[in-house]
Amino acid sequence: MFKKKPNVSCYSTSQLRELLIKVKLKTIAPLRSSDRRKITDQIIAEYHLQIVQEDNDIVNTDEQGKTLAGINALRSSLLPDGSLSAKFSTTTGPDLKILNGIVYIGARPGEDQRILWFKISEKIYPTVYTLWKNPKIIPLLHTPDVVLCKMRGGADLMTPGLVEGPPFPSKARKGSIVAVASLELSTVPMVVGICEIDISALSNVQGAKGHAVRSLHWAGDEIWAWSHGGKSGRSAPSIIDGWHNAENSSSRALDDGAAKMNVSRTGAESFEQDLLAEQGNPELKADHNTDVDGEDGTPWETVSVQRKELTSKEVDDIFRNAFLFAMYQHRETHPNDVRHGLDFPIPQSLFVSNLILPFLPTFTEQDTNAIQIKKTSWKSAKKFIKALEKEKLLKSKDRNGGETVIQDVDFEEPAISTFKPYELPRKDITALDSGDSGGGERAATSATSIKDESVGQQLKKLSLLKPKEKLAPVFNSVGSNLHSFYLPAELRSIIIAYIESENLVSATNKRLINLNPILANAVFDGQSSMDREVLVNGTVPGDALVERVILSCAHYWAILRNNETRDQVKPKAGPAPTIRILLETRSGNKTVSKVSGMEAFYVNTQPLADELQRACASSTSINQLVGGKVGALEIMIQGSQKDIITKALEKRGVSRSWIETLDKTKAKKR
Repeated sequence: MFKKKPNVSCYSTSQLRELLIKVKLKTIAPLRSSDRRKITDQIIAEYHLQIVQEDNDIVNTDEQGKTLAGINALRSSLLPDGSLSAKFSTTTGPDLKILNGIVYIGARPGEDQRILWFKISEKIYPTVYTLWKNPKIIPLLHTPDVVLCKMRGGADLMTPGLVEGPPFPSKARKGSIVAVASLELSTVPMVVGICEIDISALSNVQGAKGHAVRSLHWAGDEIWAWSHGGKSGRSAPSIIDGWHNAENSSSRALDDGAAKMNVSRTGAESFEQDLLAEQGNPELKADHNTDVDGEDGTPWETVSVQRKELTSKEVDDIFRNAFLFAMYQHRETHPNDVRHGLDFPIPQSLFVSNLILPFLPTFTEQDTNAIQIKKTSWKSAKKFIKALEKEKLLKSKDRNGGETVIQDVDFEEPAISTFKPYELPRKDITALDSGDSGGGERAATSATSIKDESVGQQLKKLSLLKPKEKLAPVFNSVGSNLHSFYLPAELRSIIIAYIESENLVSATNKRLINLNPILANAVFDGQSSMDREVLVNGTVPGDALVERVILSCAHYWAILRNNETRDQVKPKAGPAPTIRILLETRSGNKTVSKVSGMEAFYVNTQPLADELQRACASSTSINQLVGGKVGALEIMIQGSQKDIITKALEKRGVSRSWIETLDKTKAKKR
C-alpha cells in the first residue's frame, strides 16, 4: 500500500489517520513476563529514560549501579504486570500494501484495560494513557487550544502554532517523538506526533512556514477509544504533576505568542485566526497572503469551537440541523425512491439513534457533553419530534403506551431540499448512506451492516473425527489415511468397506457382524458388561459397531466461512462450539440478556452490540466473559431480547441449531 518502505516517519497525516482508524486487532493474548521485560527495556533504551531508586536518587540507565527494584518499578510503570498484546493488520496507500503492527494493552490498579503502546516497523510509540502516568518521557510542546482541537481531528501542527518558546525542549529534534498540550491544560499531553523539523533549534517562529509536528495519535481517536468492555475513552485529567511547571497563565502565553507574530491585530482572536490561516483555512489564508509553496492547502469548512456554554436555543438549532442533514442525505442518495430509503413508521428510539445522533457535529468529548437532548428547550425526544411536526417537516403519531412514531417526512420542504451539509466526525460518515435507516428492526441494523464484515457471511459447522492408532489396521486395509479428519458419515463408509472386504457379515443374520481379532481389540476393551457379552458371543449389530468406533475417535470441529474448504481450515479439538444466550434477573426484577461465544463464528462483537442497542432500544455493554479465557467477551442487553439476538445472529450466518438458550428468569417449581 505505501510506495515507500513501511517506516512511520515517512507516512503522511492522512495515511496515519487511515491506519489508526481502520486497524483491526487480531487475537488478544497475555504477554509473557520475559517479553514484557524485553519490551520495556527496549522502551527505556530508545527513550533514554532514567531509573528512580527508592531513595529518589536518579540513576542514569548507562551507569552500572542501577538497582533491580528501580528497574522493576520503571517497567511496571511503563507496562504493568498482566499486560496483553495483539497483532493488527491494515492496508494503506494507493497500492493497498499490507502493514502489520502490535498493540500492548495494560491496566493499572483501579483502571480498565487500555492500549498503552503501539509498535509499527520496530518503533514503539506511547499513547496518551501512558503519557498521563509517565511525565517527561518525551518532550512536551504547547499550542493554543483552538489549534489543539484541529490536531485532535488529524491536522498537523504548523510552525507558527508553537508557543511557550523559544527556547523549546532540547530533545524536540527532527524525527523525534513529542507530545502536544494546550495552553489551557498545559500539563496534559493530548496529541502524540513526530517532529518534522528541528524545533529545538528554532530561534523565532515569526514568519515561519510549514509543518512542525505531524499528528500520529490523539485523545479521541480509535486507539484512545478502544477497550475490552466497549466503554468510551477515558477523560483526560485536568492537571498532571511532573510534566510542566506552568508558571505563566494561558492568557499570558497566548498574548506572548501574538506579540511574537508581530501582527497588527492583538489579542487571542487575531492570533487564532493567523494559526488557522496557516493550517489551511482558505478565506483567512487569502486575506494574509500566506501561501506556502509546495504544500497542499486542502480547505475544510471550519466548525467553530465553542468556548462558552451553549444556550438551549443553540442546542435546539444543532438538533434541528441534524434532522435536516439526515433527510437531505436520504433525499440525495435515494432520489428514485418515493420514501427516499426510509421505511415508515419509524419508532422514536430509532429516529434518534439512526437519524439524529450520527449527524451531530460532536468532534470532541466536550462537544458530546454539550450537545445532548436534555440541554435543548424540549428536554425529550418526543417534544423534539412534536416541534418538527409543528414546522410541518414531518408527521407523527402517538401509539398506545405513549410511544411516538414518525409516519412521514416532507422531503420537498425547502429547509430540507436546500440544506447545506456541514462537516461530520469521520467515524459517523460510514453510517449515513443506509437504505434501511427507518422502519423498525431492519432500520436499526442497517448502519452497522455497512462496516460489519460478518453480516451476510455463510458459515458451515463441521463435527470431525480423528481415528486413534489402534484402528490403524482397519484404515490401512481399505487404503484410508489414519491421520485425516472424517465426518461421521465418512467414517461409517470406511467401517462398512472394511467389513465387506473381510467378509464379516453374519450368514444367518445380515444385521450382525462377526468380530475378528482386529475389531475385538480395537473397539471393545472388555471393561463393561456389554463388551464382555459381545466378546463372548463373537458378534455385534452393525450400527452398534459403528457407534462404538465413532465414540473411540477423538472429536474435533471446524467452521468454514464463505468459500473455505476443509483443507484450508485447521480443525480444533473438542466438541463443536455453540453461541449461548442467557436470560437472568438482576437487581430484583430486571431482566437482562447475555450472549457469548460469538468469536468462533467470526461475529464481530462491537458492531453486534451496536446493532442490538438500536434494535432493542436498550443499553448494551461488552465485558470479559466470567470464567472464560482471555479475549472471550460477553454482550449484555437490558430486557429479554432472545428473539432479536437470534435474528441478528442468523443475519451473520449462525444457524438457530447452533444457539443454546438458557432462561433463568422462570420461577422454580416448588
